[in-house]
Amino acid sequence: MAQRTTADETLPRDELAAYLRDLAAEFERGDEQITVPVGNKNVALTPPETLDVSVEVVERSSMLRGDRETVDIELSWKR
Repeated sequence: MAQRTTADETLPRDELAAYLRDLAAEFERGDEQITVPVGNKNVALTPPETLDVSVEVVERSSMLRGDRETVDIELSWKR
């Protein structure tokens, strides 16, 4: 059974940068368990030393809706 925790937010660039730095610090600590803040909840995860990383960038142009850019970063691993 899979448990999914999601949160969608709009953040200023500086707050997003701080969130990503804090997440990076969790991985750099080298502890067996990391804590990932998701909305108003903290999720404890146990990543191994090596992870699978996928980065996708999508650039869309639309005369009616305007341009839209998306960056998806996915980290995955098996325990």
